[in-house]
Amino acid sequence: MTAIYKKELKTFFTTVTGWLFIAAHICLAGLYFFAINLLSGYSNVGQSFSSILFLLLLSTPILSMRMLAEERKQKTDQLILTSPVSIGGIVAGKYLAMATVFTIPVAVMALFPLILSRYGTVPMGESYTALLAYYLFGLTCLAIGLFISSITESQIIAAVLSFALLFVGYMMSSITGLISQTGNLLTKILNAYNFTDRLDAMVEGTLNLKSVLYFVTLIVVFLFLTVQSIQKRRYQVSVKTLQIGAYSSGMIALVVAIAVFLNLGFSALPDRYTKIDVTSQKLYTLTQTTKNLVKNLSEDVTIYVINSENSQDETLQQTLKSYAELSDHIKLVYKDPVVSPDFYKDYTDSISVNSMIVESAQRFKVINYNNIYEYDYDYSNYSSSVSGYDAEGQLTSAIAYVTSDSTSVVYELNGHGESSLDSSFEDGVKKENVDLAELTLLTEDSVPDDANGVLILSPTNDLNAEDADKLIAYLNNGGKVLISTSYIDCFSEKMPNLTKVLSEFGLSIGDGLIVEQDNARMYQNPIYLLPNVSSDSLTNGVYGKSYDYIMMPYAQPILTKEKDGVTLTTLLTTSEKAYSKTDLNQSSDVKKTEDDAQGPFTVGVKAVKTLASGEEAQLILYSSSYLFTESANQYTMDNNLTLFTNAISTMAGESESISIPTKSMASTYATVPTASAVRYDGHPSYRSAGSRYYHLGQKEKEINEKTENSNFDFTCIMYRLRRRIFYHPESYV
Repeated sequence: MTAIYKKELKTFFTTVTGWLFIAAHICLAGLYFFAINLLSGYSNVGQSFSSILFLLLLSTPILSMRMLAEERKQKTDQLILTSPVSIGGIVAGKYLAMATVFTIPVAVMALFPLILSRYGTVPMGESYTALLAYYLFGLTCLAIGLFISSITESQIIAAVLSFALLFVGYMMSSITGLISQTGNLLTKILNAYNFTDRLDAMVEGTLNLKSVLYFVTLIVVFLFLTVQSIQKRRYQVSVKTLQIGAYSSGMIALVVAIAVFLNLGFSALPDRYTKIDVTSQKLYTLTQTTKNLVKNLSEDVTIYVINSENSQDETLQQTLKSYAELSDHIKLVYKDPVVSPDFYKDYTDSISVNSMIVESAQRFKVINYNNIYEYDYDYSNYSSSVSGYDAEGQLTSAIAYVTSDSTSVVYELNGHGESSLDSSFEDGVKKENVDLAELTLLTEDSVPDDANGVLILSPTNDLNAEDADKLIAYLNNGGKVLISTSYIDCFSEKMPNLTKVLSEFGLSIGDGLIVEQDNARMYQNPIYLLPNVSSDSLTNGVYGKSYDYIMMPYAQPILTKEKDGVTLTTLLTTSEKAYSKTDLNQSSDVKKTEDDAQGPFTVGVKAVKTLASGEEAQLILYSSSYLFTESANQYTMDNNLTLFTNAISTMAGESESISIPTKSMASTYATVPTASAVRYDGHPSYRSAGSRYYHLGQKEKEINEKTENSNFDFTCIMYRLRRRIFYHPESYV
């Protein structure tokens, strides 16, 4: 075998074939790496590897076509067949020679993630899993090509047949889809030769041991078929030949059967034993919160999926299988809308394909497919890209809802110019399985008895005295209130009744607008605060993260004083360099003066009051009207939303939030010195290193921003956070 291996390897490098194969792979891979990763800064190198899979359909037949076909044509195969080397050794030697040539460009490609890592954080697991998929697919193509080369004398025919066979396997998913959308026996048989589905899972960030076994067994089977193809030519037609042929056929059937049963047996194993999630965000791994909830189920929950099993979103399907494997109480039922077009009408008026209905004996909840994925929109060119995957969050919330004995209600106060919640924050409330209702205290004698909490979001007008008294009475009865305030000059004078409510807990709003001087604690502009986050149940999921920023524009100081029975916990604070600008109406800029108070300032606080009954009243106060808005939240990887849902969970009486944060699918970027402001495949544009911006898992921050350029247009604050804009002091009035 060794002699055959050395001979074939030498032949590759004494002719143009081997050099051309290596050069083509390195050049094309390098071109994609340059365009996608270096030029555009896209950090996942796996995208480059998956983009050149088609090259293997063309290159491997050229590499393998002469291996046995030429030997047969030149009659030199007889010399080999009569040599003391076994046929298995001959096939192994030739195959390993091709594999060695193929390994060289793969080894060069393995350096790509390391090169890119110099310019940012690269998802190594995803990149190298994609490279492994590329390598296994290439080795499989070589084995198939070697087999085809053994059954013909023509190199051209061998190359064409190899390409045709590889192309069919590459397109098998589409072929079976044309045969049947719902699947049948024929499609199941054909899917045994389906390359694409096995490759996709690994390219997307899952080290699938089932796929690895599939390609390994396919290589073994085709190498064995090659051995048998050569074996039959060693003898003249005779009784002995017939006996050998029968034996060979039996062995082929046995090997194929072993391969089939081995794959079927391995496929029967739960995915948790055979799939390793290598994504940086653990996209395909269920959180411990979900595992605890599902494993402790005491009643059956049925998840109806509005689609056929064969046509479903593969990522979502993988998530659903993970739920079903956790507990026997979870039942997955697929409802093909073609077969059962009216099934959903018992639950909702309309529904989209891939949506789900989660049902228990008590109640049900509809999960719209549109809520599974989150999108980033670029209004400059009207494009969008997937930024988040929320299947686990939606499903876990739905399961908790349908199995709970009761639901919670949080009231949203109105009538005083309060802000309304953005859709993402409303969805956050729903994920906590909390019903949101409006509250007009003017028409109520008191806060409703079923209120688990009250939201007061940035009122621009003061409460009347009666409303304030009703809120105080609610709090003194063990109520929970979340308040966010708008910037108002001379707050205590203009909002005396709201100030009265705050004073019950030793809180008040100080005068002035906070201007941050620490570049690490602001976003581009000194009034766009990125406050320090303290450890507390209300900051779970934010505190301790590598990216723990909270976007908090237009904040005012929160003043505190000790009060009997009240425990104050600081949640958000500015740096010591911050100051409070109090003369905005009189000055043309926000430069610090002697009258401006020096930080640090509290901008988020939790106040807990122990009542005589032993119950606890809770008031949560944040001093920014833009804190709970989608425009601020999108720059903090949902940290603002997490802060909000933690408060909702606390109001609902949950010791631990059952809400699962959306898992990021946003593309990350590395800043390469030679890069320019370009776009690739719908991904957002970004600046080069010379623009003083840093990327890749971090939000853009201009670290050299100077405070003297800190005037901004009030009306554009939430729409153009990335741009340098100017503020007019009179806009605050």
